[in-house]
Parts: sequence; structure tokens; C-alpha cells
Amino acid sequence: MRILLVEDELDMASALNDALSKHNIVIDHVASIADAREAVHGRSYDAILLDRQLPDGEGLRLIPELRADNIDSPIIVLTAHNDHEGRIRGLDLGADDYMGKPFVVEELIARLRAVLRRPTLLSPDIIRVGRLAFDVAHMEPSLDGKQLLLPRRELLVLAALMKRSGRTVIREALVNAVYSFDVEIQSNSLDAHVSRLRKKLAGLNAGAAIHTIRGIGYLLKASE
Repeated sequence: MRILLVEDELDMASALNDALSKHNIVIDHVASIADAREAVHGRSYDAILLDRQLPDGEGLRLIPELRADNIDSPIIVLTAHNDHEGRIRGLDLGADDYMGKPFVVEELIARLRAVLRRPTLLSPDIIRVGRLAFDVAHMEPSLDGKQLLLPRRELLVLAALMKRSGRTVIREALVNAVYSFDVEIQSNSLDAHVSRLRKKLAGLNAGAAIHTIRGIGYLLKASE
């Protein structure tokens, strides 16, 4: 899962990044409406966490702009102003949920899963390829019903490939799914993660194989 965090309080942003990363969530952090506009038009996000008080204005005014541009990523507003009128305004403008600060991270995770389970945003909930199954909302892969434990980067690679199974995933899209944009990436690090994951799937006789599409990216499909 990749989300955009629009938050100008650096301590809050750092704490959320640390907490959400433990749930295999990749976070891109920006601190202004202007930077958020640029980010959403350059990448695809599973969800957006949006603060209201930002240096360049009221965060809520970004929501109708995104909806007008057909950006339908679910938006959860995070704000210290958790008044009744503010919640109504945020939801009326197109937010999917509204949380007051302070909040418990586990509740935020649950709300993220809830908005991602909505059928207009995610179908199906479980993706199957060969003997593999992937619960997208919970970021949990399994093999014949038994949970498959993977390192974080390999898990993110598998998630991106499973979501587009049977189709080639270009290298840039895979990089965007695995790394936040402020991470310095070694030239061969993605290939190393893919290689290790490919060997594990083969060793487990998972019924799914990762194919390299030379010069383009990777393809996951059921083994013949």
C-alpha cells in the first residue's frame, strides 16, 4: 500500500511514517497543498492522509480539486479541529473519513482498511494467482491458506505484481510501489528484491512465476 501524507508538522509526520511503515505501508510525505498537487499528478496512491492547517491554506480545499481531476484515491482528513461542522464540511467536500488529533495509530490503520474495502475502490479483496492468495487490505499473502511471511520490500513487490497479475508492470511503477520518493535507491536493489522473491516462489512451488520483460519490467502469472 502506498499513501500520500500531507502534513506540515514534522514530528507528527515522522511518527506516522515510523508507525505505518511497520504495517508495510509506503509513505510519501509532503508539507503543503502545492506539493500535494504535484505528488498526486505524478504518482498513484492507495489513499491520502490530509491535514487541514497547512502553510499555504486550508487542506480541505484540495479535496474538490482532486475529485474534479478524477483522482479517486480515498482521503482521510486528519485534524486538531474535530468539531461537528468541520467533519460535515470535510465529508461534503468529498473526504472518505475524518479523524481528530490525537488518534490511535491502530484506529487509523483500521480506517484505511475500511475505505480500501469499498467495492468501488478495490475489487476483488483477495487476489489469487496459482496457489498464492493476497489479502490487499491487510497486505497478507498466503499459500494454500497458510500465511506467507516475507521481508517488507519483497512483500511490496509481490503486492504490486499480484494487483496487476497477467500484465507487465513497468519498472518505474514497481519502484513507485516499493520505495517512497525520498529514499535513495541503489541501481540494482529492486532487481535483488525481485530475484529473491522469484526464487522463494519457485522453491515453494507456488504455481506463480515472475518473468522479466527485458527493458520494460516484470510480469507475474500462473505457472503452466
